[in-house]
Amino acid sequence: MSLNVIDEKNALENIARNSLYAVGANEVTIQYSFEILSRYIKGDSTLEMGPAEGVMTKLLATLNQELTLLEGAETFCEDLRQNFPGVAVINSLFEEYRPDRLYDNIVLGHVLEHVDDPVDILKCAARWLTPHGRILAAVPNSRSLHRQAAVIMGLLPFEEALNDMDRHHGHRRVFNPETYRQAFLQAGLKIEIFGGYWLKPISSGQIEAHWSDEMLQAFMKLGERYPDIAGEIYVVATL
Repeated sequence: MSLNVIDEKNALENIARNSLYAVGANEVTIQYSFEILSRYIKGDSTLEMGPAEGVMTKLLATLNQELTLLEGAETFCEDLRQNFPGVAVINSLFEEYRPDRLYDNIVLGHVLEHVDDPVDILKCAARWLTPHGRILAAVPNSRSLHRQAAVIMGLLPFEEALNDMDRHHGHRRVFNPETYRQAFLQAGLKIEIFGGYWLKPISSGQIEAHWSDEMLQAFMKLGERYPDIAGEIYVVATL
């Protein structure tokens, strides 16, 4: 394992203590990603990797699945145990996790942009799947309209560059549609579905200051029509 375990855990705790995942438009994005990914969940068991505050978890818990949460930050795990007392919560780095079972569904909502080696994490997840299981994963899209506009305005040097919010969240990269699909293929997975959601023309701060809930929901849906330039992209993958 190439990463420093102590440094990695410390970094995750710092992110957890200053987390903005469950705030404003970002929370709505996670909720809509559940609406997308839940269309493809089958079987009886689900592993959610990196649940953070549990915005996605709260929705996954409604699906009558045997749910397991795998989270690297103990701060998040403490809250998850309190908020979801009937759910198994495991505090472990993904790279160190050794499950004693397989899962029908593995959900990675805004995870692969954080990890040291996305392909390695996908290979791990593939080993934890049942033979007919699925990996369901979503990430921010560097080709989102708001990032393209930021480049034109001189606020970003190029679309894949990390902005202030990326750094706050602990992102290590921003995928575009091609690099995202390639990560799954390099991990030996088959891409069943690729898509997008959340057509995001301006920053989250501007949206939160001026948009109605109806506008947010409309632009979430519009992103499904234009995945290449949507704010978020997702993959459903199989063995």
